[in-house]
Amino acid sequence: MPLTGMLQVFGLRLMAKAALVAGRHEAALTRFDQILVCQPLDLHALASRAHLLGQRGDRAGAIETLYRLTAAHPEHAAGWFNLGFLLEEAGVLEPAREAFQCACDLAPDLDRAWFGLAQVHIRAGRLDEAAAALQVNTRLQPFAPHGWYQLARLHVQRQANEEAIRIIDHLRGFEPRVAAQLERETGLQASR
Repeated sequence: MPLTGMLQVFGLRLMAKAALVAGRHEAALTRFDQILVCQPLDLHALASRAHLLGQRGDRAGAIETLYRLTAAHPEHAAGWFNLGFLLEEAGVLEPAREAFQCACDLAPDLDRAWFGLAQVHIRAGRLDEAAAALQVNTRLQPFAPHGWYQLARLHVQRQANEEAIRIIDHLRGFEPRVAAQLERETGLQASR
């Protein structure tokens, strides 16, 4: 790209950032679109465009942009995660599973991707796969109650009540309210 084109993109980036800071999201979106005319594969512009479209409720536009991003930058785990999130939210489960799996493969420590993968498996009725993904999630985030909560509920669905009770006992040590909520919801009583 010639120097004038690089300077133009630099100026557009500054204007986009200024618009974001000022809360002028439509103006920022316009600037990111202008950057993409000059540099159609620009990672930051694609990610920012998808985020802004998602914020304004244009899920289809955000998904399309994230497909462009992941095609151009298949190594970008966050792009795959965001694509999986939006696809799962739209109920498009198999592509969501594939996107979350790509994120997990690229960034095995991305706990949110494992949680998203588990959610897709739960919705698809693949409980064993969901349990495996939640076990990775809880290993990565041992003090985040969401993964533990879902794993306990999953164990109840799988009729593995002893495993659920172990999780309730575990949660009592750092999230007693979540443990109590699980006891109420499942009817299980953990040891005290």
